[in-house]
Amino acid sequence: MQRFSSSPQELTASLWRNRRLVKALVQREVVGRYRGSIMGILWSFFNPVFMLVVYTFVFSVVFKSRWSGGSDSKTEFALVLFAGLIVFNLFAECVNRAPGLILANVNYVKKVVFPLEILPWVALGAVGFHALVSLGVWLIAYLIFFGVPHITVLLFPLVVLPLLLFVMGLTWALASLGVYLRDVSQFIGIFTTVVMFLSPIFYPTSSVPEKYRHWLLLNPLSPAIEQARDVLFWGRVPDMTLLGIYLIVAALFAWAGFAWFQKTRKGFADVL
Repeated sequence: MQRFSSSPQELTASLWRNRRLVKALVQREVVGRYRGSIMGILWSFFNPVFMLVVYTFVFSVVFKSRWSGGSDSKTEFALVLFAGLIVFNLFAECVNRAPGLILANVNYVKKVVFPLEILPWVALGAVGFHALVSLGVWLIAYLIFFGVPHITVLLFPLVVLPLLLFVMGLTWALASLGVYLRDVSQFIGIFTTVVMFLSPIFYPTSSVPEKYRHWLLLNPLSPAIEQARDVLFWGRVPDMTLLGIYLIVAALFAWAGFAWFQKTRKGFADVL
């Protein structure tokens, strides 16, 4: 029986070795998503903008929510909220798709030469494209209403890097579990909804009562969302100590998810 390496080196080596295949599959995924629609890829702009308008109306007009240290400007509220949504949507889209990654590509499972471990990278690449589009919309809106963005915007890739590693680990684990436990896909939808409201997307961490705040910080999305808002809107340099710890933990989690996937993939063909 074929053995698959689960070493940390293989995690990155596989991506590099199959980089052209990953690129081709990501392009196919992005283009295929809008094939046949009239507006095509423009939907990647309209979808986040529409949700932004809805959330902004509900929380800033109906509930009259405000960011601590901010003004009463609804535009400010919208952009701060949008920054958090960009990070959350990147997480949620990957995780929601994860349990069905192998099930949706059964024909690849039968091909011994196909590197199944790259499918989560393909999912992340497609979702990352839409996140970049949303970030572009955010930057244009900031430029129109507030002027030139802060130089700290350039640190955005750095603050989301740990989250990307965490997402990859979770995607590998869920992709494998989704083959053996079909109920996983049903549970994940509930899970991401709960995580959305337990993450500081619609409120700052400082608004959470002190006795519950440390639980919120255990959420891997919390530091990514808070620091993304800091570098994008508030112009603050992220806490490098926290970022370093987060990066190490996320890298270990990514490797654990990858190792689980590699250890369990030899049984995929038998189940499918």
